[in-house]
Amino acid sequence: MNEDSRRDDERESVEANAAAQGSSTATPAERQEGPVRRRGRQVKLSTTDQRLLDNRGPTDWVHTDPWRVLRIQSEFVEGFGMLAELPKAITVFGSARTDSSNPFYAQAEQLGRELTEAGYAVITGGGPGIMEAANKGCHEAGGTSVGLGIELPFEQGMNDYVDLGMVFRYFFARKTCFLKYSIGYVAFPGGYGTLDEIFEAVTMIQTGKITNFPLVLFGTAFWTPMLDWIKGTLLADATISPGDLDLFTLTDDVDEAVRVIKQAERDTFALDD
Repeated sequence: MNEDSRRDDERESVEANAAAQGSSTATPAERQEGPVRRRGRQVKLSTTDQRLLDNRGPTDWVHTDPWRVLRIQSEFVEGFGMLAELPKAITVFGSARTDSSNPFYAQAEQLGRELTEAGYAVITGGGPGIMEAANKGCHEAGGTSVGLGIELPFEQGMNDYVDLGMVFRYFFARKTCFLKYSIGYVAFPGGYGTLDEIFEAVTMIQTGKITNFPLVLFGTAFWTPMLDWIKGTLLADATISPGDLDLFTLTDDVDEAVRVIKQAERDTFALDD
């Protein structure tokens, strides 16, 4: 619906209400709406309460930016509420396309189990592949298996091993929950989504938004070319500092991945062995 049509609908509603009350329908030159000041054609003919309570108006308001803000807020409220009492947790990323016959699937399942035995909850994106494997290992070991899914154009439901899950509309709200409720990440081979989460995390570490946050890259053959490029291009061009290369831990060993995470927790919280 265009602006003129919207104003015509508003005017009809205002005129009907004004006629019933014997009031004028002249448009004011300006109007204050909460903290917003409107003048001229930006002045809405009806009040905020009137638009809220009038069921005769258009329904496209549910797709406007102010309404989206409330949806975004609700995702944070629901996500924070769901995860507030979660024990210390590790997020595991990796490809949704990894088949159960792939060795990485078995290793992700083993990681989920060993993290649970070490006292951690396991968070994934809730989908298939590596995510399913990590959730499965955690679930079958009796741990807290969490899935933070995302609404996608193609169907991707929660895997069967998620005990506590939520599907987000917005990537940024979901990313915030990953970061806020994890004390470390493990990234198995994956695609753009996995890369996005890795570099989101390493940026937060580099800029001091999160401190002493272990970021484990699992699969040396897969990740080494990326790290070589970072060293040979980013570091060589001085777009990162030498110490930034140390923000990643590269391994093929599940036990080592768990040791790195436990050591980082000890360093952060001054825990005894």
